[in-house]
Amino acid sequence: MTAQRAATKGSVASDAAGLRVTEIFHSLQGEGLTTGERTVFVRLTGCPLRCVYCDSAYAFSGGRRMDIAAILAQIADYSVRYVCVTGGEPLAQPGCRSLLAALCGAGYLVSLETSGALDLTGLDPRVVKVMDLKTPGSGEEHRNRYANLACLTPADQIKFVLCDRDDYRWAVEQIRVHRLERLCPLLFSPAAGRLSPRDLADWILSDRLPVRMQIQLHKLLWGDAPGH
Repeated sequence: MTAQRAATKGSVASDAAGLRVTEIFHSLQGEGLTTGERTVFVRLTGCPLRCVYCDSAYAFSGGRRMDIAAILAQIADYSVRYVCVTGGEPLAQPGCRSLLAALCGAGYLVSLETSGALDLTGLDPRVVKVMDLKTPGSGEEHRNRYANLACLTPADQIKFVLCDRDDYRWAVEQIRVHRLERLCPLLFSPAAGRLSPRDLADWILSDRLPVRMQIQLHKLLWGDAPGH
């Protein structure tokens, strides 16, 4: 019996309300500092944002109700170190915080992909927060909660998904104004089908930015197919 499975059976109290889950799947992490690592993704249902480039709109509604013990039992079957809780916007469900703590307690290396629009205070400190700052091109810039910057540590990551040159200039200004390079690693991603990866690479090199460019590995391998 794995340590994770033992923890599932012995130390996790079921959340009576449960969480609404769109999918749980095993894939390679396609973004961030653990790109390429085998990871189990828990995609929670629901999101209060409507970014123009969203590739997970199927998670806005539906899903199935699962308690935390059932989620951990399913994850344990894959024998992974990394678990990523994503959405939608995972924190839109109050039970997400309990799930994150349970995953950390079971010994997983846990990341949370969040829009940055909801409060990040009080999360289990072992969770790696991968937080977006929404650009003007996303259509959701007004949802950025800048108070969340104070919740970030050097173990976390800030992600910008860029639609065009104006978004790029906006992101550069956010780095300057908030001195973001002092907080944690910064990730620049071209919005698929909206910004040429080569153009973004050239701009980063020309401006000598303190950022990491990323192209979504899972899209290169599997396109937009759900479950990857």
